[in-house]
Amino acid sequence: MTREEKSQVIKDLTAQLADTSTIYLADISGLDAGTTSNLRRACFKADIKLSVVKNTLLAKAMDAAEKDFGELPEVLKGNTSIMISETGNAPAKVIKEFRKKNEKPILKGAFVDEAIYVGDDYLETLVNIKSKEEVIGDIVGLLQSPAKNVVSALKSGGGKLSGILKTLSEKEG
Repeated sequence: MTREEKSQVIKDLTAQLADTSTIYLADISGLDAGTTSNLRRACFKADIKLSVVKNTLLAKAMDAAEKDFGELPEVLKGNTSIMISETGNAPAKVIKEFRKKNEKPILKGAFVDEAIYVGDDYLETLVNIKSKEEVIGDIVGLLQSPAKNVVSALKSGGGKLSGILKTLSEKEG
């Protein structure tokens, strides 16, 4: 690889790192071609971009990026694959599901919404992170709950103001 090619790869990686808030580093070495293909397919279905990277080039891209990757550059040893996603917990879910039948991928580290996780021990923690969509869904559910109480009170109160007030006061008590 020429110096210009390396420079272009670093530039491309830096742009990818800047454009996403979810980056996972994993070791997928030792997987045979069929298993690797299955992992790539699982990533594609979950809208995760999976690619193998050279550690030195990724480290330089991390240095060039305007984000603090903390201890992540230290895990860039051996084979490294990068998983980029818009959803914070999607790569962790794919890794966990995939490891039901395989020993790898091994989580080296993750950068999720500016939080840094180093080591495979954090896989379960990352699986349980709620995506923005899940958090919004929870909030909408909480906001709808009081409205449902009012609607049911209106229905059970018989439509008369005194009945509605009585039903609402019983629900509060």
